[in-house]
Amino acid sequence: MDDEIQNFFKVWMIATICLCYCYYISSTIPRAFFRLLSILPVLFIFLTLPFSLHSFHLGGPTTFFLVWLSSFKLVLFSFNQPPLSLSPNIFHFISIASLPIKLKQQPIKTNNPKLENLVFLAAIIRAYDYRESMHSYMILILYCCHMYLGIELVLAIAAAPVRTVFGFEIEPQFNEPYLSTSLQDFWGRRWNLMVTSILRPTVYDPVRSVSTGIFGITCASRAAMLATFLVSGLMHELIYYYLSRVSPTWEVTWFFVLHGVCTAVEVAVKKVMIRRGWRLHPVVSGLLTLTFLAVSGNWLFFPQLVRNGVDRKAIREYAILVNFVRSKLPVNLVNSL
Repeated sequence: MDDEIQNFFKVWMIATICLCYCYYISSTIPRAFFRLLSILPVLFIFLTLPFSLHSFHLGGPTTFFLVWLSSFKLVLFSFNQPPLSLSPNIFHFISIASLPIKLKQQPIKTNNPKLENLVFLAAIIRAYDYRESMHSYMILILYCCHMYLGIELVLAIAAAPVRTVFGFEIEPQFNEPYLSTSLQDFWGRRWNLMVTSILRPTVYDPVRSVSTGIFGITCASRAAMLATFLVSGLMHELIYYYLSRVSPTWEVTWFFVLHGVCTAVEVAVKKVMIRRGWRLHPVVSGLLTLTFLAVSGNWLFFPQLVRNGVDRKAIREYAILVNFVRSKLPVNLVNSL
């Protein structure tokens, strides 16, 4: 555990140095092609850094933050696009580039993890002790809840120091996804909003802009939506590779392609239903949405992780983490816990 934590700090120290280079050197280079060319070595370094980490809870978030979010933000920066192009100083630049945060543009309801969510996550982890006697559907429910609560907690922990030290007002990463009434609602307005906000300017808007003159605005919007889901699937496939170090099976990519197609169909069907005055009750549409997410997740999203033992590795790490923290605490404090 000590070696892993040392590697973790080394990875982030290198990443910080790379971001300083982007701020002080790349920013002086004319935007577009030449600035992007100057940033390419940094993108390559970000691709290699997660290989130094083997822990699920350190390697997973690092891969997500650097290989996906930071890289996409730096690509936008090379074309002088927000959010990094608006950074007034190096501390702001590094924070926004390396962490899954988005500054508030207008007042918005905060959505920090609640105490009951932490208790629920702890209960799920404890329930894994009895997984051998559980039905597969029950394990699927635990995995879905664990994924949501775990990601929400990691993102909140990552954002907390920036909010505390610099006083940034940060937009929430989730908006109660379990209340989704459609796939469009789930992916566009409720689930992992940081990813949504970075995929829109890097994938959706460019594809839509290029396609509009060729196919028309309606087909262009659908093509942009499918392209966005495809890129999301490929990035998840890459994260899975870092976590398992096993060649891709493309299941998770197909999961997002499937959801892209179904979301596009859903949007078209809803337009027809609205014109005819038809509308499903939110409770019905919500249950259908969550059921489809769970069934398709069990089919395509989770198998690659389960097959390679990533889920069991993550569960074991909780015990290792608790023991590590206890070993670093004073003896009298440990005895009192």
